[in-house]
Amino acid sequence: MKKSRGRTDRKRRKKHLQSSMDGVNCSHKLEYIKLKKWLKDRGFEDSNLRPAQFCDTGRGLMTTKALQVRDLIISLPEKCLLTTGTVLSSCLGEYIMKWKPPVSPLIALCTFLIAENHAGEKSLWKPYLDVLPKTYTCPVCLEPDVVSLLPEPLRKKAQEQRTTVHELYMSSKAFFSSLQPLFAENTETIFNYSAVEWAWCTVNTRTIYMKHSQRECFSLEPDVYALAPYLDLLNHSPNVQVKAAFNEQTRSYEIWTNSQCKKYEEVFICYGPHDNQRLLLEYGFVAIDNPHSSVYVSSDTLLRYFPPMDKQRNAKLSILKDHDFLENLTFGWDGPSWRLLTALKLLSLGADEFTCWRRTLLGDVISGRNEQQTLNITAKICHFLIEETQRALLQISQLKRKKKNLKNHLALVEALRLEDLKILQKSAEILCNLNMATS
Repeated sequence: MKKSRGRTDRKRRKKHLQSSMDGVNCSHKLEYIKLKKWLKDRGFEDSNLRPAQFCDTGRGLMTTKALQVRDLIISLPEKCLLTTGTVLSSCLGEYIMKWKPPVSPLIALCTFLIAENHAGEKSLWKPYLDVLPKTYTCPVCLEPDVVSLLPEPLRKKAQEQRTTVHELYMSSKAFFSSLQPLFAENTETIFNYSAVEWAWCTVNTRTIYMKHSQRECFSLEPDVYALAPYLDLLNHSPNVQVKAAFNEQTRSYEIWTNSQCKKYEEVFICYGPHDNQRLLLEYGFVAIDNPHSSVYVSSDTLLRYFPPMDKQRNAKLSILKDHDFLENLTFGWDGPSWRLLTALKLLSLGADEFTCWRRTLLGDVISGRNEQQTLNITAKICHFLIEETQRALLQISQLKRKKKNLKNHLALVEALRLEDLKILQKSAEILCNLNMATS
């Protein structure tokens, strides 16, 4: 008979199993000890959240007690938040206030982050800076080889993002130069493009929404940013609901959960009902089995199976453009979107049906022929996108072997493409069933 190992051993095995299922507690690490002390000095009451490393999401926060609906997840005092007010009260304030034309709230925060990062040990914000990511995975940070493997609509937005950051850097160089009296080192070395890219990604991916009153020393762009140390370790899940806002009575930014969370599990918040392309563009990650995910159909793909000699083609395109039916045409988990089907129905109108275009936009059935042609072309587009996605996945696989240094970035694009493939295959199945039902 096998000898019992006793209660202590069972507890140990249970603890090990729990650790592997949930996350590895990282609160003993020096950077988190320093951060918690720094926050405590600013009035932050120690919560039930602990920094941890998780298999699926990486760094996040776990709860040491079960959370119920309407429980307070975290309350971060105003003194802990990094806002434009923080920037103005620093040595940068007088330079910002006298600079014309006024800098944007965004560039003010970026400038502060770069300056404090350069200050190193002398920075009052060092405990926070030490836990910020050193690199990011937003499209602006990706190599051209990786960007070229993104789906077409996202690829275009990635290029626009790179242009935005480059223009921000170029337009701020004169302002950076005006800060020279504050630094022994040349400001061109401190405020270089890489530093601006890092600061921009920090603000873009980690700030919470917090509206501030308009100040004359800033441009008219909305001042709605606040960096929230510790709170910004909370990861996103599309499957949870939270209530988040600045509490004027307690002068703290608070997050309340509308979902339950078991003890020692990762605590999630929701950044919004974003699809994976938006999550990758804005935050540099994708969510697996994201219910909000969509595969976008570009204008070129939309027109792929329509004859260019159609005399009414230009008129149809003009109608679609005027009524905003050339953007946000998608396939989702429940098949082709109503907008995509409507655009294809209008493009499928015969010469004798063209006068019915208004009814088409309202969702009316024009003819059996029009309905069937729309379904056939939708299926063709779906299969074209499946093949295009499979080709991209093959290219990613080949590039992962050739360029080991791009492995992490390629894995991110691969996750996006695999999610797209699942959506398209589901849509193809739905369209096949629809075709069988109508034939």
